[in-house]
Amino acid sequence: MLTPARILVVQLADIGDLVLSTPALAALRDAHPNVHITLLTTRHAAPIVQYSALVNNILTFDKHTFDSPKALLKPANLRQALLLARRLHAGRYDTTLIFHHFSTRLGALKFAALAWSAGSKRIIGLDNGNGFFLTERIADEGFGARHQTQYWLDLAALTGASSAPRPAVVGWSEADAAWARAALGRLNADKPIIAIHAGSGGYSSARRWDAVKFAAVADALAQQHGAQIVLVGGKGDDSAAVRAAMRHSALDLTERTTLHQLAALLAHCDLFIGADSGVMHIAAAVGTPVVAIFGPSNAAAWSPWTPQGKSVVVRSAPECSPCSYVGTGVGLRNGCAARTCMRMVGVREVVKAAAQVLSSEFSVLSTGEDEIVPRSAFVVPSVANPERRTHHLSLLGLPIDAVTYDDWLRLIGEWVAAGDRCHHVCTMNPEFVMIAQQDVNFRNILQRADLRVPDGVGLLWAARRRGRPLPQRVTGSDGVPIIAAAAAQQGWRLFLLGAAEGVADKAAAALRRQHPTLQVVGTYSGSPAPQDEDRLVEIVNASGADILFVAFGAPEQDKWIARNLPRLKPKMAMGVGGTFDFIAGIVPRAPLWMQRLGLEWLFRLYLQPWRIGRMLRLPRFVLAVLLERR
Repeated sequence: MLTPARILVVQLADIGDLVLSTPALAALRDAHPNVHITLLTTRHAAPIVQYSALVNNILTFDKHTFDSPKALLKPANLRQALLLARRLHAGRYDTTLIFHHFSTRLGALKFAALAWSAGSKRIIGLDNGNGFFLTERIADEGFGARHQTQYWLDLAALTGASSAPRPAVVGWSEADAAWARAALGRLNADKPIIAIHAGSGGYSSARRWDAVKFAAVADALAQQHGAQIVLVGGKGDDSAAVRAAMRHSALDLTERTTLHQLAALLAHCDLFIGADSGVMHIAAAVGTPVVAIFGPSNAAAWSPWTPQGKSVVVRSAPECSPCSYVGTGVGLRNGCAARTCMRMVGVREVVKAAAQVLSSEFSVLSTGEDEIVPRSAFVVPSVANPERRTHHLSLLGLPIDAVTYDDWLRLIGEWVAAGDRCHHVCTMNPEFVMIAQQDVNFRNILQRADLRVPDGVGLLWAARRRGRPLPQRVTGSDGVPIIAAAAAQQGWRLFLLGAAEGVADKAAAALRRQHPTLQVVGTYSGSPAPQDEDRLVEIVNASGADILFVAFGAPEQDKWIARNLPRLKPKMAMGVGGTFDFIAGIVPRAPLWMQRLGLEWLFRLYLQPWRIGRMLRLPRFVLAVLLERR
């Protein structure tokens, strides 16, 4: 292995990302103590390494200046880029390490330009298919396949450094330490000091937890543990709202610290509570126990890095979470409008996690070398569903389960008997598949669902073409009456949610006429609007239903189920589209001969010509299947 002489490390992201890069920088320094290491980072993140011996030189650059090709046409931006290129070329770096995922082709081109400007013979990075310019690479298995810190340690190992987990490093001066001691001097050293950050950094406000809930947590810990609360953060954070909602007093140091003073301050605290942010990662780096609240962001990738410390990740873990940075794509950077994943995290769960961490008997269970999970916290550490069926066919990146109606009914019986949680069933058809190619949230939901039945003749055609035929077409339109018949015999209780006003009532009445012993314990029209979902969930749960059918239309019905799945008490939930209209007799179904020939879509188009835009997805589906590499 060649020993580098001059190394350029590129980490042009936010404060937390640079904190998570410091273990790899430390590994490089340990392996190559006499090698010159230059760090290229952003101006606001650079102070993280200022008081460390990790690097010899720091260059700063704002890569967001070039988030679009048009940005280079601006003379000022072009001059800035050319100046950086000259500085990199003058550095004579023989090795460049890029601590980034190449989530977009444009981003990959920007990093390629930086590496080429440096003139390095060795260019090391993660490759997800966009790393054409790399000379040495590690396969990018996606966000969360490894912790971000472990990815960077593994890249550093290609130069001869150790990839073993080690703590992050954040430094400060003696003056900063003295400032922190003075700032906390009025507090009682015999009582726990808890820092609360009611913010999420500048990247995305979707990661924020409600300020009123932070206040409730602070009051509970003050009352139960005598905790002294310190509010930290910067401009735009919600400390003022937390302080206004608190019954107990708090020391508010928001916007009153430099980055180094903040690190020194957090090092004196007994616990940090906050959402996914750079401040959270600083707290973990200085050794302060952390309770981190996660929602849309990927906890498997960005959980607190505490190989030698205490941390708890608190998540409500709906099926659609995480929705940002999943696989190798950016996903929903700002989450969804509902933000249900953050709203479902309760005060009780955070207080319980904090009490566990404060306890001297704190017991942890390792779920991997990069995550520490308390044994009884409100945590779902794995994004994947461990009970998911092995799919028979993968089509355009989406799994289709090979099931029959009998298989489905057997699963429902098992789910109802187990009574442990709600299971999401998706009725897959070509339209779903094509929507998911553009809608990353819907794509994630379909990939994570408990069961994806093959509803759509196009799926059966695609399976046959692959030489892996599906045993039966299993539709939602036929599935609801079949499930209703079984429910009448087994005593399963149904709830019909959605469709136009009165349609669910008519559908319920029609099903009862067919099956007099059927228990339809509730109907409600409702809507998938975020402001209505808390009330709808209460209505459904209060009914005691075992099976929930949701008719909000695709893909909204499955998104509604996915984000509310952890708190739904029925044992199965399924989106059913226009099925209530069919059962109620409002919209006729195609004749049986058309259904058998797979021409039901044509009949619906005849009845509803406005569906032509949606039907155009069908030829696109056929073309996509023909062009897909097997």
